[in-house]
Amino acid sequence: MNLPKELLEKLRTPYVEELDKFIEREIDGIFKVKSKKLQETKDGKKFLLLTLEDRTGSVRAVDWYNAEKNDQVLQTGTVISVTGKVVYFDERLQINISNSETAIKKLSESEYDIERFVSKATNPEEMFKELLNIIGSIKDKDYKKLLEMFFVEDKSFAEAFKNAPAGMRIHHAYIGGLLEHSLNVAKMVDQVCTLYSQLDRDLLVTGALLHDIGKVKEYTINQRGIEVTTEGELLGHIIMGVEYISQKARGLSYEKILKLKHLIASHHGEFEWGAPVVPKTAEALVLHYIENMDSKINRVFQIIEKEDNGKEWSEYDTNLSRRFLLK
Repeated sequence: MNLPKELLEKLRTPYVEELDKFIEREIDGIFKVKSKKLQETKDGKKFLLLTLEDRTGSVRAVDWYNAEKNDQVLQTGTVISVTGKVVYFDERLQINISNSETAIKKLSESEYDIERFVSKATNPEEMFKELLNIIGSIKDKDYKKLLEMFFVEDKSFAEAFKNAPAGMRIHHAYIGGLLEHSLNVAKMVDQVCTLYSQLDRDLLVTGALLHDIGKVKEYTINQRGIEVTTEGELLGHIIMGVEYISQKARGLSYEKILKLKHLIASHHGEFEWGAPVVPKTAEALVLHYIENMDSKINRVFQIIEKEDNGKEWSEYDTNLSRRFLLK
């Protein structure tokens, strides 16, 4: 494919999703090492097989020339610059790393932009104002007090919540993603409550805003992108979310907080999806369905945005187990 000179200049350090424009061309890329493995051919030649990634996806890369040296230097999570040729091999894109000792170079945090590995939601401050307005509409004094403890009185938590992602890759995986997801869910459950008047609107909206608060501790954002914390690996956001509620809710109605904890504990919906308990109240069932819908719709929109390049159908998405019509 012959690209205009100005476009080639713009894409001289392309993202993974742009590599198909550079087949049989050399690129200078900036990627994070997702995995590495030193291997050997049948005739004894060593090569380094790498999986490289940025916020748009991952790609295989092969170093035939300095395999052992780079295997010693590189670690999982290392951010590197790579010079190599983009090829199509074994039915997928691959970068063949150039024959040069400087073809792979470790980068310091000052040598690249964090946005290569994590993007940012639009208008997080406006979204947070919406969240505060919703809190102002809560009539139940216990639920309102609890929400104010998190989002008004605890400034450090509120700031962390505004900047946290809701996931690493699948949905809302960007700065402000947790705020966007939680706000979307709160607005939707509020609408559902106008249709089903039997629902406890204040409980459900409170649960929507707090159902993923454990993700403030589950994920961290650094120059390498979004990573899972040690607490996240050992406990997960559901347990940490229930713990958060226990810490803040002292002195509030036990029965109300018990129902709220159930919403948090059951919002994944099924045991096989990581829920320690399935939804056993109408409000818990509504929260599960709506938060699940918002996460999946966000995933679909990401797929459409990423692949809207004239094709009729997206690639097969392993998380949603289907392709999507793009037109």
